[in-house]
Amino acid sequence: MTFIRSLWQQLLPNTLLGRLLVVMLTGIISVQLLSSWAWQQQLRETTRLDALKSGQQLAINAIGTIRFFKDLPTQYRPILIEQLRTMGGTRFFVNVNQSYIPVPAIQNNSLVTEVAQSIQAGLRKHVNQSTTQAVAVFAWPKGLVVADDGRYVTDLPELWTDTTLLLSDTQVPILVIQAEIETNTWLYLATTMPDPYFFQKNASFTLDKLGLGLLTLLTVLVLSFLLVRGLVKPLNKIAHAADIFGRPGGVPEPIPETGTTELRRTAKAFNQMQAHIQRYLLDRERLFQGISHGLKTPIMRLKLRTELLDDDDLRADFNEDLDDLDRMVKTALQSVKDSDIHENVDQIKLDAMLQRLATRPIYPDAAIETQLEALIVPAKPLALERALSNLIDNAVLYGKKAHIQLFKNPPYAVIEIRDFGPGIPPALIGSAFEPHTRLPHGQQQNPSVTGLGMGIANAIIQAHSGEIRLHNHAEGGLVVTILLPLGDSSIS
Repeated sequence: MTFIRSLWQQLLPNTLLGRLLVVMLTGIISVQLLSSWAWQQQLRETTRLDALKSGQQLAINAIGTIRFFKDLPTQYRPILIEQLRTMGGTRFFVNVNQSYIPVPAIQNNSLVTEVAQSIQAGLRKHVNQSTTQAVAVFAWPKGLVVADDGRYVTDLPELWTDTTLLLSDTQVPILVIQAEIETNTWLYLATTMPDPYFFQKNASFTLDKLGLGLLTLLTVLVLSFLLVRGLVKPLNKIAHAADIFGRPGGVPEPIPETGTTELRRTAKAFNQMQAHIQRYLLDRERLFQGISHGLKTPIMRLKLRTELLDDDDLRADFNEDLDDLDRMVKTALQSVKDSDIHENVDQIKLDAMLQRLATRPIYPDAAIETQLEALIVPAKPLALERALSNLIDNAVLYGKKAHIQLFKNPPYAVIEIRDFGPGIPPALIGSAFEPHTRLPHGQQQNPSVTGLGMGIANAIIQAHSGEIRLHNHAEGGLVVTILLPLGDSSIS
């Protein structure tokens, strides 16, 4: 069951339109196959019963004809047969032969064989015991011998076949009954079934049935495609608007509230959500601006009052606490500022930016190796530079040595920054981007850092529709992988 579910998931398309069409196609084909099978079984049974009933009736007619010719004086038989051939009026083509004529029976058709056996059984049951043999078989007209002189049915005059045999198609099976009415005298009877094409109704799938099924399937698929496409189109608009709104500097794009009740309700909820988020962002910006201005004055007043304290130790403790408070406020405000830089998107030469950051005089003793491919990405310059500088600074600070590699892996530009430090315990990789997260070795080397750099970098990269991944190198150290969309000119 698990294998079937996995295979089904692999075969399903990724798009909603594709999945709905595949599911509908599977359902329609399954229903058509089951209904065709049930209808075919019913048709087979109905055709079988009708054919057996017609065969029994032909057997009764043949028994009467055999008895009649058996009782008819020999000298009158040719005269009566001639009249029947020219005038009609009988169900059978009749001929009298001196011996039994071998007839090649139709093979590989269970219904034809069953009807022939039923007629054979009826003949043996009702023909007088003096008749030693009565044989009934179905044969094709082509190559069918009707007389002991070797004449074929196709050699007979059209008048004979039209008035007695009723033969109009060489693909219709002919019932041949031969009965020995006297010694060396065999009565030869040939006819067609009341429904000459009864054997064809037993076929599982004919061209007309298959054509009708395909036409039905095609019609349903076209209508389903038009319906589903109309339903999916508004969802694509919502996804596009969400993507634009989530990008740096993205402006809310209202969604037309049209379509079905559910789609109108979804579009209305999405428009309201965009408006709420936009108001929240504006309120947050005003709030932090107010905090920035509001906290400076009380902190400064507290520092001035601290200077009036007589106890030197107490004054030092107060100053240390106020310095920590001032640093926490500044880092929190810097975090918001750095992750929400208001600037326009430009085409950035990523290799030039990384080379410039790697050669800064901040860490003159640091060994930074670069392997950069010339790539251009759309981004906000200051924001992206802030994110990359945070990641490079961490690599140099905690790993002493760093290796920066830039290469293309469409649709992304990939930046790998590897340090040669102790790495990150696997259990802590998931929390590395959380604010104020400090690893043990980082606290020992630089206790004054607040632990906001990774979170700021992650927020900026995500705002550029990118991603940051962390993993420990097999030979030691941490590898930071940054994925940035390559050549997406729609970012704004």
